[in-house]
Amino acid sequence: MAFPLTNKRRWRILRFYCIGWTLAFVFLSIVRGVGTTEMGSLKFDTTSSLLISVTLGPIMGLISGIGQILTEERVQQYRSLISLLIFRFIYGVVFLALLILGAYAVYQLYFGTTLDLVAFAIDDGSAAIYFYVLSVDVFLTLLRQINLMLGEGNLRKLMQGKFYTPREEERIFMFLDLSSSTQLAEQLGHLNYSLLIQDCFNDLGNALANNSAEIYQYVGDEAVLTWTLKNGLKNDSCLKAFYDFKSTLEKKRGYYEKKYGVLPFFKAGMHTGMVTVTEVGKYKKEIAYHGDTLNTAARIQEQCNSLGSELLISETLVNLFNSSTYSFAALGSISLKGKEEKVVLFAVSQI
Repeated sequence: MAFPLTNKRRWRILRFYCIGWTLAFVFLSIVRGVGTTEMGSLKFDTTSSLLISVTLGPIMGLISGIGQILTEERVQQYRSLISLLIFRFIYGVVFLALLILGAYAVYQLYFGTTLDLVAFAIDDGSAAIYFYVLSVDVFLTLLRQINLMLGEGNLRKLMQGKFYTPREEERIFMFLDLSSSTQLAEQLGHLNYSLLIQDCFNDLGNALANNSAEIYQYVGDEAVLTWTLKNGLKNDSCLKAFYDFKSTLEKKRGYYEKKYGVLPFFKAGMHTGMVTVTEVGKYKKEIAYHGDTLNTAARIQEQCNSLGSELLISETLVNLFNSSTYSFAALGSISLKGKEEKVVLFAVSQI
């Protein structure tokens, strides 16, 4: 499997695991090196152990990161729970084998040893290290899953207390909704319809791999995307997200038509403005955005059918673009449900 260097999401995963494993090995070196005695025939002082840790950490981080990418992109969405457990077990065995090979190579590089590989692997005290390594792997995997549940990057911000007190941010929001959803649900049945939504949102994640978009919420057959104003406007990122997703679905036309008998089509509405972001909930925490900007973006999306457009945006947002890739057609002032003043809307199309 190829790993393009331009894929930002993959870079974030690799960076997370490289840092995580390096810190884990450094922690182990400090714990083992201060006031303890080695059980095995290989003796490490703290300095030597730290040298091995900062060398071995990034190597194992790359291996672990690649394993996570394979799990998320090639295994997780197409396998049962039993298959995933078997995959993780095999992965754990392979990972330990690579750890032994890597540790042996690094130790030979720096210090040299007369022990062969097998003796090195079963040296006294090695079982405790293997248990520690597997525990760290489980811990990092859990952190990754929590980060995905909260939205990438939000776990770090949550731990820093950035959401504890409500604060204002200027953001762009996109409400992305599946067209003809009621008809599709009746046609496919609830189970196949749910599988369709699952496939669509998996492909949405793939389409956004190089985009700065944050997926704020999934609400039924609707996804809510958000950007900081700077990230959303840079290289027309917020508009590009919609057309990248549309292109991804089109490339998989054969898959969708064979499995569901239909190619899913999404419509979207976008608006920008000031919102409040805060942490809500006591026993189930969530990062929440509040403000009229979200309501307006949702109401704009509802106008897509009546105005015959797949992507509608507000005049407020249009005025911020200086794009040579997209064109904007004014549709006039439109009354939106729940808003007293009319909003000028524009239909977006690719040039």
